[in-house]
Amino acid sequence: MDITFLTRENAPDLAYRLVSGKDSLPTVIFCGGFRSDMEGTKAAFLDEACRARGQSYIRFDYRGHGKSQGEFKEGTIGLWLEDALAIIDNLTTGKIILIGSSMGGWISLRAAILRSARVQGLIGLAAAPDFTREIRDMMTEKQQKDIDETGVCYVPNDYSDPYPITQTLIEEGENHILLEHEIPVDCPVRLIQGMKDTDVAWQTAHRISNALRTNDKKVYLREEGDHRLSAQEDLALLDTLIVELSA
Repeated sequence: MDITFLTRENAPDLAYRLVSGKDSLPTVIFCGGFRSDMEGTKAAFLDEACRARGQSYIRFDYRGHGKSQGEFKEGTIGLWLEDALAIIDNLTTGKIILIGSSMGGWISLRAAILRSARVQGLIGLAAAPDFTREIRDMMTEKQQKDIDETGVCYVPNDYSDPYPITQTLIEEGENHILLEHEIPVDCPVRLIQGMKDTDVAWQTAHRISNALRTNDKKVYLREEGDHRLSAQEDLALLDTLIVELSA
């Protein structure tokens, strides 16, 4: 399937892949994680699952990610949220289900607040709202010195070369903090969290659930689950929840 680009004025073009399905089912939108792209295991699995039951599905790359235009180091939570909203507003009509992985969980929650009339349900996979604060608090003295002097530091990770973390990313993230107050989301929310996740503490799922305004919320703790949540059992649960929320 070819990649298509959403062209925008005064903003980077966004790469996406679209599966067209039945109008009777809500469109599933996958919001990926920090420095991930739309070719990952979960995004590709959802493509196959939605295609098999005739459900519309969109996966995309934020600016500075994957095939989209833009520089990663210039991105912020607010700008990546704008990208997600552009996908929703320009490529979908009717009801949607948001799937947010890691940082995408933060983006999805924010999008659900801003497009509440459109969102039929939300699923968080190791959702990581407010993670910019955690990065700030975990910085070493050298990383803090680097970011103070140059505006950027590099943080090791288990998935690729060290991530560039900018002062702008951390400071702008404060505009989107969720866990300090009630999260005004009223749609059904399902949170899947691995208990062997070394990037997002499993207790985070309960913190999110406790902050949500909706009463229709459930947390699924996966005893053997890691941050990726890409095992067959995790993917099967994800698909089951999409079918449940689509009804």
